[in-house]
Amino acid sequence: MPHNTVAVVGAAETTKMGVITDLSQIGLHADAALNAMADCGLKPSDIDGIACANETPVQLAHYLGITPTWIDGTAVGGCSFMIHVRHAAAAIEAGLAKTILITHGESGKSRIGNPMRAVHPQSLNGQFEQPFGPMGPPSMFTIPVLRYMKTYGVTEEQIAQVAVVQREWASKNPRATFRNLITTDDVLNSRMIAWPFRLLMCCLVTDGGGALILTSADRAKDFPTKPVYILGTGESAETPMISQMEDFTSSRAFRVAGPTAFKEAGIAHKDVDHLMIYDAFAHLPIYGLEDLGFLPKGEAAAFIAGRNTAPGGSLPLNTNGGGLSYMHSGMYGMYALQESVRQMRGIAPAQIPGAKISVCHGVGGMFAASGTVIFSNQAP
Repeated sequence: MPHNTVAVVGAAETTKMGVITDLSQIGLHADAALNAMADCGLKPSDIDGIACANETPVQLAHYLGITPTWIDGTAVGGCSFMIHVRHAAAAIEAGLAKTILITHGESGKSRIGNPMRAVHPQSLNGQFEQPFGPMGPPSMFTIPVLRYMKTYGVTEEQIAQVAVVQREWASKNPRATFRNLITTDDVLNSRMIAWPFRLLMCCLVTDGGGALILTSADRAKDFPTKPVYILGTGESAETPMISQMEDFTSSRAFRVAGPTAFKEAGIAHKDVDHLMIYDAFAHLPIYGLEDLGFLPKGEAAAFIAGRNTAPGGSLPLNTNGGGLSYMHSGMYGMYALQESVRQMRGIAPAQIPGAKISVCHGVGGMFAASGTVIFSNQAP
């Protein structure tokens, strides 16, 4: 896909964030969708493409009164929305649709209208991992991080610093769930979940959603919002079983999705002004920085602990506060995309002055899948 030919013209999150007891899952999708349409002056009849995960696009199209010419129900976990952006951009470039809506809504805390999640006993996970007793992501994600810590000598204190720094960003964001500053000791003294993860190293559990609207770059000038152009995208997958990763210290899916997006965008790492890396747990930004090529293997933990990604640092990272402090309804990728768009529009609560390029990188499942989107506010 030639870069800069597609732009985000609408972007919004749900009206409320955190604990939302008066909306079901599909209601959260609709709330976010209508907010995004209002953002750029559209109505449902203007939309001819739709994508979502955790809800089917068929149900959502019916609910919103949209008759699409293009649909995408890709559901590979929290990075599904990055992949939706990639697919939507390709669809617009191919002429399959003109105006595409991507939505997310999840009653992750209140559990209103959310489908039950279960590991089917006949699945690969059900046969080869669940019999050993893992209790969801907090215990599954410890497998790679323990190997990473042993291989590179990374300490609990360094991992705790990820949460400390991201809380600094959250303190600048009025919509963040947690805004009070924390220390390394606060993190290490928080409740043990599954070693080495303490409570403050784990993502929030919230309700919320968000939506994006994409169209061609040549149409973007007709909208009231500042266009945010898509420079490059990438996607990949490795394995549904974390125990079967090729290398516990690195994600193969990350190493494909990220470089693919950089190559398509035609940029170098030094060109990046702003970075979002999915942070369901505190180790994920460490993996992302290395697997995307920003740092050599084993150096990212010290880089973050050295405040290079903190406010005033050389590489602003997760400036909304991330899944650790901003919000995390279960599939976080949409909220990372929203922050990248805000930064490129110049309206983020913790705005990076003069930022022109933002990289947004996501993970699905336990390193199962990955999606990367590179944005710019510079017109083609």
